[in-house]
Amino acid sequence: MADIIQLLPDNIANQIAAGEVIQRPASAVKELLENAADAGATEIRLFVTDAGKALIQVIDNGRGMSETDARMAFERHATSKIRNIEDLFRIKTMGFRGEALASVAAVAQVELKTRRAEDELGTYLEIENSKVVKQEPCACAAGTSISMKNLFFNVPARRNFLKSNAAEMRHIVDEFTRVAMAFPGIFFSLTSNGQEVFHLEAGNLKQRIVQILGSSYNAKLVSVNEETDYMNIYGFVGKPETARKTRGDQYFFVNNRFIKSAYLNHAVNSAFEEMIAKDSFPSYVLYIDLDPSQVDINVHPTKQEIKFEDEKIIYAFVQAAVKHALAQFSIAPSLDFTLNPEIQGLDAVSKPFTTDKKDAASSSNLFKTFTQKNQAHFIERNDQREKSELKHWKEFYNPADTESTTQQTERALPQQLQTSGPKPQTGLRVLPDTPLLQLHNTYIIASTNSGFLLVHQQLAHERILYERYGLAAHGQQMATQQSLFPVTLEVAGSDAALLTDLLPDLLAIGYQVEPFGNNSFVIQGIPADVLPGNEKHAIELLIEQFKHFSSDIKFSKREKLVRCMARQQAIKAGQALTQKEMLVLVEELFTCNSPNVTPTGSPTYLEFKEDYLDRMFGR
Repeated sequence: MADIIQLLPDNIANQIAAGEVIQRPASAVKELLENAADAGATEIRLFVTDAGKALIQVIDNGRGMSETDARMAFERHATSKIRNIEDLFRIKTMGFRGEALASVAAVAQVELKTRRAEDELGTYLEIENSKVVKQEPCACAAGTSISMKNLFFNVPARRNFLKSNAAEMRHIVDEFTRVAMAFPGIFFSLTSNGQEVFHLEAGNLKQRIVQILGSSYNAKLVSVNEETDYMNIYGFVGKPETARKTRGDQYFFVNNRFIKSAYLNHAVNSAFEEMIAKDSFPSYVLYIDLDPSQVDINVHPTKQEIKFEDEKIIYAFVQAAVKHALAQFSIAPSLDFTLNPEIQGLDAVSKPFTTDKKDAASSSNLFKTFTQKNQAHFIERNDQREKSELKHWKEFYNPADTESTTQQTERALPQQLQTSGPKPQTGLRVLPDTPLLQLHNTYIIASTNSGFLLVHQQLAHERILYERYGLAAHGQQMATQQSLFPVTLEVAGSDAALLTDLLPDLLAIGYQVEPFGNNSFVIQGIPADVLPGNEKHAIELLIEQFKHFSSDIKFSKREKLVRCMARQQAIKAGQALTQKEMLVLVEELFTCNSPNVTPTGSPTYLEFKEDYLDRMFGR
């Protein structure tokens, strides 16, 4: 009987190794960028086409390689960084396994141009399926340019498992961001399909963070810097108001290597305890420097998960350093009035202070008491106060063209509750000419033929909007009102890739958003039934909620977007409604296909029947 165990051919062994290291285009981007940083480059440029599926090219001005080194770099387990077993535990550089380039060459068509500064000619290599197709001298700039084309061209099954271009591009941006964060002293650029997405000039750490996360972080960062004999920790944490519902802007680096560690995340979260909401996550970019012998980076193929020799000490140091930074800068949650549309909509803010009003105000005794000298002690006697205009001080706040409370409330509410809705289709009917009652500005009590309904206004409105936006997202596009003054929105790189992916779906539900270059977008129009003035915050919140939903794979992208919109635009608990608005809300609820539950399964109303009420009173 013949022997059945055989050695695998090199190209198949390389493809199996590539399965560990190169899982998607972003994996190759990470390896190539780290190699460029290790080569001592001061400028690194990344070019991708079709989200890396067609081309990934990294050009650096580093040391370059000799002809022999260029050829050897693509052999398995070839490395310049390890000579003996002890070196494995003293690694301070990025790539080290000696499998990255061999893995890349096994699953893509690779072209390499490299030259050392002291050499007159460089080396050109062409490799396909782990075989060198061409090797010749060439004229090129000092440094290295490596291109990998048609990723997984020889492993079609792997290629079929790649996601959409937008999804793969998000992963590439994530990997690019992590390497760029680790080396703020190096110039980085990212060009996608001929358009420059990132242009990061070399600078200090804070400049790099602001370049990547956006200028809004400039005044919202708190410096962390603690040095001990065991380890150093430095970087920045965001002030409590930068906390998000998702783990977006959280970066940990150990010896300049990006890592994922739920343990250290917990250390930072505990430092923010009672300063942010329990379901929120703080923003931070933190660097830990310690002796490489105290950390094992060989526990994971991508080296993003590591083990510390003494995790408890690291945890305590991180927690103490962040707490100390927050205490030192006297950080406390602050109110940002610019983001609150209700305050922006007040008469005192939105209406001009006319000359007539100014004259009336300045001639009053109340104004004089505060502005004239030696008046601080002046208090009118009771008999004077009867004749004084101070008796009517409340009128000072009433607008000249007085409106009823009802009219003001109707103006502040979403327009969809100001028009009478279609007649109910379900068996439930609200008794005509019977007033509705609002309880705690949250619940609506409506009388029916057989008892009464207790409707939760926010959950009911969420169901109405969910069905309305659902129709719009699947064909019946919503009307868009054009903005008279379009608003510019700037987001972080990964959010920009996500928002670009969502633009067609946003247009279907009424948001006309257009790219404006360099992670900026212009909001040209909003849904016709949404009040203007809060577009920027609405889109930012939409992105945040969408990422919060993104872990739930059972929903399509459009379904997640519809749910986010319904939740965001629904009138909130605690908002006073007029009789007309309550009636429209209840009537529209019962025209829905599933009026009794929200999209997440919570009840929108409870029905109390007359016989049940009788039983409660023993009748």
